[in-house]
Amino acid sequence: MADLKKKLLISDDKLKTINDFFLKEDNPLINDLLAVVEKYGGVDEINKKANEARQMDTLLAKLEKVKPEYIKDLNWLTEQRDNDAFISLADYRKKILGDKAATMTFNESTAVTLEISACQYFPFLIAEAKKAIENQDLMPARYIRVRKMKEQEEDGDLLAMAVAMQIVGASYVETLDTKGTAPGPDGLPVNIHLGGPATITGYFGGVGQPNDFGIKWVDEFLYYYTKYGIKQVLNINPGTVLLGYMLHKLGVDMEFKISVYMGNDNPYGCFWTLMTAKLFSREDGTSPLIGFNLSNSANNETIEATADFRKDFGFEDIVRFEHHITETYKSIVRQPYDRTDELIELAKTVKNVSAKHEGGKMAIEEKREYQSDILDYFRDKSEIIESGDMDNMQINYLDKHHSLNFTAEALTKNGLCFIAAKNLHK
Repeated sequence: MADLKKKLLISDDKLKTINDFFLKEDNPLINDLLAVVEKYGGVDEINKKANEARQMDTLLAKLEKVKPEYIKDLNWLTEQRDNDAFISLADYRKKILGDKAATMTFNESTAVTLEISACQYFPFLIAEAKKAIENQDLMPARYIRVRKMKEQEEDGDLLAMAVAMQIVGASYVETLDTKGTAPGPDGLPVNIHLGGPATITGYFGGVGQPNDFGIKWVDEFLYYYTKYGIKQVLNINPGTVLLGYMLHKLGVDMEFKISVYMGNDNPYGCFWTLMTAKLFSREDGTSPLIGFNLSNSANNETIEATADFRKDFGFEDIVRFEHHITETYKSIVRQPYDRTDELIELAKTVKNVSAKHEGGKMAIEEKREYQSDILDYFRDKSEIIESGDMDNMQINYLDKHHSLNFTAEALTKNGLCFIAAKNLHK
């Protein structure tokens, strides 16, 4: 068997062929990428602009011009944080376990990041914070957002969320408009297979950024990176994943998470993804792949197998497995879908996992007159308001908050740890 394995080894001459391709002078694939980097001033200037744009004072000054009424909400959130209005971790454990909390030992090494998706509108976050204070709940340590970038740039949500994430101490991901399910940022069709979410089966023909949209994705990212400091974005296509790897290796300090839509549903698909991440990692071992959302079909065995070679590649503390525990009631999975019990087992041995909550618990969802729907992510804000669905969607979001806290409770009862918003729950 050892001799047979040797046949899989990649020879130096094949690696040399790839490296020679990168250095090839007449190479539009690489030259087009470098041209976009130069468009924004080069690597050093790009990172400098992003760091300056990310400063809270800079973001607030811009927000004051776009949506000044949000400043009041952000000040309120800051005051609640500074006044310790949110429950501490010790008090939370006591709330769940009573006196038993003082005698239990919790496994810190496999702490699960509490993640919620998607927080589409800034007012949803404020409503969640109020609910967390009232009920002494936990706030997530990670937020996923799937809002149209241009729309939220214009109405102030993009800026308000960027500030709020710094206040609460959470990481977050934005989804660029060059993503296949709608016209791109220039209004032109992205994918001929799709006429919007209504033709979602077009994904079988390729989700993502066909033809020149890979480079357009880079261009769009660098716009939001340099103007607002947006560091982490969703990635749904093998080409833009590769472009993200290359952009990071060139020196741009960007990060991305791979979406569930990529369909990494077996260990070999995951190996392909992480192998490429390893090949394009920087000399210090870092990769821009900060979150890896496997398919909803992936079971614990697939995640555990992937965790083994994630460790072999030196990515255990870098690449987080983002695992759907709940999903929206409509339009994405068969219900019931609830992976809480599997997470409890996984969290006993696998490090750096986040529990992603995209829907409410089944007992709550099935009684809602308006149930959570993944297709709501693709609707225009104006249409949602006109239809009267905004309040319903906020209720759906708070149901996700409830399911996230159910998960935290289950982890706590099993002697396992979680990571909540670090600036709120001390």
